[in-house]
Amino acid sequence: MDLKSGYPFWAIKNGLMHPFGPLKCDLRCEVAVIGGGITGAIVADALATAGYEVAVFEQRDIGWGSSAASTALLQYEIDTHLTELSRTHGEANAVSAYRACEAAIEDLGDLARDVRDVDYGRSDSLYFASRRWHVARLRREYEARRHAGLDTHWLEGDAIASTYGFHAPAGLLTHAAARLDPYRLANRLLQRLSKRGASVHVLTRLMPSRITPRQVRLTSEDGLTVTASHVVVATGYEAQRWIDQDLARNRSSYACISEPLELGALSKTMLWETARPYVYVRSTGDSRLLVGGEDDAIDIPKRRDARVEKKAGLLVKRIGSLFPQLALRPAFSWAGTFAETPDGLPYFGPHEQWGPRVLFAMAYGGNGIVYSMIGAELLKAHLERRQHPLKRLFGFERIR
Repeated sequence: MDLKSGYPFWAIKNGLMHPFGPLKCDLRCEVAVIGGGITGAIVADALATAGYEVAVFEQRDIGWGSSAASTALLQYEIDTHLTELSRTHGEANAVSAYRACEAAIEDLGDLARDVRDVDYGRSDSLYFASRRWHVARLRREYEARRHAGLDTHWLEGDAIASTYGFHAPAGLLTHAAARLDPYRLANRLLQRLSKRGASVHVLTRLMPSRITPRQVRLTSEDGLTVTASHVVVATGYEAQRWIDQDLARNRSSYACISEPLELGALSKTMLWETARPYVYVRSTGDSRLLVGGEDDAIDIPKRRDARVEKKAGLLVKRIGSLFPQLALRPAFSWAGTFAETPDGLPYFGPHEQWGPRVLFAMAYGGNGIVYSMIGAELLKAHLERRQHPLKRLFGFERIR
């Protein structure tokens, strides 16, 4: 599956970080993680830290799928508003989801500091009204977040103008956001796992060949076998091919990044807007400005490829209308596939089609990396045969 177009910055910046090799012989392990992107790496790290014998298998090179195209906005804010999620799943469930995301930001910070050198940095996040008629809805969202005890602050238009230098009718400011390099984090996590004795293999495509009540046998295209007590399918948006049920809708998102700039307040604050699809902007540790958005329903790689340059131009034009003094020019532009679930929530855990020994890690939506931190704990709870408070809300049970 072709997941990206153009020149994703992380892959160009970092290159091939570590030469993992393909599977060369039959192997046994407790947990086989299929997928070597950021989700698979976070899950594998959490399970190995908990004492499980983990092996990781990636059909490309590490992080070379959608992780290389991710723009890694780390926020507690889900694409689905808290008010809307409350109507769909009830206020208590919606608040639990938002609070879990808020806590996961802290957990990601701990993980990044432990691994080191992944361009991690804390940030504010300003969610601003794109139009004046969006203000009433934004105000309701603010009241819901404040009632839930989430970090949120209301800013009027004059405060936005004086602090950030652009005009918007109103906005919500949170101090609970962060940034990182997802490609680098995935690679460094799996390098650490390998040094600790775990098996990590690239250019290895596995599919289940036999499932029994006690184990799963996977077979490679070369006829090699991997036998595991459990399998975690963390293949990103390709995981939908494993399940007959219609789970999510694939879309394309576009991004570009500048050369280093004098960013002022933007060096400490990411911006995104109430318009849909929204445009967002964040900084990197070396003072580049990363702009993303202009999402569309295209799921055909050649058509997505052809749109990258034009979409980058639209992104630059939008940010230029807010900050004309920046004279933003893209150094690299790219696009990637992402998947949207109807409620904006992920899927973690077993699906009835495969039984309890095949687990899925589908960190879909704009909060994929944050969801992966939460999902790793959900999967660990399943292996330890204990309940997790988000088991139903972040699992397949909610759509049955």
